[in-house]
Amino acid sequence: MTSTSSSATDEAGNKGLKGGALGLVSSVVVGVASTAPAYSLAASLGFIVVGGTLAAGVRAPGIVLLAFIPMYLIAVAYQELNKAEPDCGTTFTWAARAFGPITGWMGGWGIVIADIIVMSNLAQIAGSYTFTFIGGFGLPGVAALANEPFAVTIAGLVWIALMTWICYRGIEVSARVQYVLLAFEVVILIFFAVFALVKVYSGHAEPYSLIPQWSWFNPFPLDFGQTVAPALLTAIFIYWGWDTAVSVNEETKNPEKTPGRAAVISTLLLLATYAIVTVATVAFAGVGTKGIGLANPANSGDVFSAIGPTLFGSGPVGAILMTLLGFSILTSASASTQTTILPTARTTLSMAVYKAIPEKFARIHPKFLTPTWSTIGMGLVSALFYLAFTAISVSLLTALIGSIGLMIAFYYGLTGFACVWYYHRTLFTSFRHAIMRGLFPLLGGLMLVAIFIYGVIRFSEPDWLTDANGKNVTIFGIGAEAVVGVGGILIGVVLMIVWRLIRPDYFKGLTLPRQSDDIILEPVAVGDELPFGTAAARIPATVIAPDFSNLPEGQTPVNADTLEVVDEPSDLPPADPDLPRKGSE
Repeated sequence: MTSTSSSATDEAGNKGLKGGALGLVSSVVVGVASTAPAYSLAASLGFIVVGGTLAAGVRAPGIVLLAFIPMYLIAVAYQELNKAEPDCGTTFTWAARAFGPITGWMGGWGIVIADIIVMSNLAQIAGSYTFTFIGGFGLPGVAALANEPFAVTIAGLVWIALMTWICYRGIEVSARVQYVLLAFEVVILIFFAVFALVKVYSGHAEPYSLIPQWSWFNPFPLDFGQTVAPALLTAIFIYWGWDTAVSVNEETKNPEKTPGRAAVISTLLLLATYAIVTVATVAFAGVGTKGIGLANPANSGDVFSAIGPTLFGSGPVGAILMTLLGFSILTSASASTQTTILPTARTTLSMAVYKAIPEKFARIHPKFLTPTWSTIGMGLVSALFYLAFTAISVSLLTALIGSIGLMIAFYYGLTGFACVWYYHRTLFTSFRHAIMRGLFPLLGGLMLVAIFIYGVIRFSEPDWLTDANGKNVTIFGIGAEAVVGVGGILIGVVLMIVWRLIRPDYFKGLTLPRQSDDIILEPVAVGDELPFGTAAARIPATVIAPDFSNLPEGQTPVNADTLEVVDEPSDLPPADPDLPRKGSE
């Protein structure tokens, strides 16, 4: 279906959200902040360097560059699908339109479960760095609490509650908070990179430091199975989150265009940031297995804290810079905690509007114009999962990054395939459509499917992940990352079956019917069933007159009954005056 730009714009925010609250810059800020650049690099760069059986070493920047490719291709898919239907349910709505209700429901669940699980890891980091930051002001007793699980858990729960409250207060408040947090985070990251590179090029670095080479960006000499694929499973995690810019589409100015542009811009900005910081870190620390070397397993959990003292020195200035670096990771984790709540709350809002989950989750605050049940529910469920994971084992939190990588590959890949199928009847109407709506999303989807399959196989190995004591982290004898990742998706299957038995309307296609980008010819029997257009938003299809007088330039109509393309006005069936018609736009 194709609807005019004015219709889509007028109907943005139809679920009760505050339309037009965010511009392009705000959307980009939300998209970049959602990825938590400082935290993501601190927690992932060591694992990328180590790779799998064989280390990626100095070619870690090449892995980061390679991981960008499927992210960019899927960002294009988001951009194109958002043009057709700027719905805050994103993957849920688009997959249901393209493939039907079951696929749509699982796509929505993929977003929800990935966000809920990552909240546990983010809360843990935010809680730990809260004590590290405060302790940096001459309070060693407070800093020591960063290693106390109980204290860290309490602090993590406080962060979840605080960020849930900010999201509840309104999208504009959330955006303003993100401006501050992201600005500080990016400034410190760039300062860290420049400081390291200046030391390297001036000859004041360490004996094991390396001069950057262009060859570092070439990952292809590495073994795919033993190095590239395992490293990619971690690398895609550092890009994940830019889709939040699209999740707030119904609260954005020009909702058909701005969110998609913000998603693509976010991925490009992330690539630039990650490339600079990764090269600088590898250059200064080297890739050795001892000391501050990035291949040292002791540094994998937080490479910046391991490198910082050597980079900045132990004097008063060094202590201040280390405190600021730690604070950047704290702001990164807390910002991502907030922006993780945003897309989940809006996904469940959309699912509730279309009756795919209980309708209480569609409630909107009359003053703040934010989802009430969806936002608070996200905070509560995240807190419960966080408590459950820490109660089982704090080491289990390490398994979350890999398991989330599986979920990311699942719903991002599904979005790529949904784009291709949604537009499959009009893909070849132009060269641009064939590339941007066909080739790019398809390649992105296939790449992520390959990563998902490989990840499940490797993560299932009992010795894939070990804790600080060298003990395998498993669940029922199976690698914990595979169990958490696949198990999280399967929980959605069970919940979907239960809800289908309780309320089958959505699964019958009554509330969110399948459709594509086709332009519909009149006459069209509409009645009360609204076969075309968004049921909740009441966005009508573009109905074309028999003489093609209102056909948009460059578009091709199809027959509503046969779905066959009609090239000439003479091929149209005569209008039937007895059939009810929908007014032309």
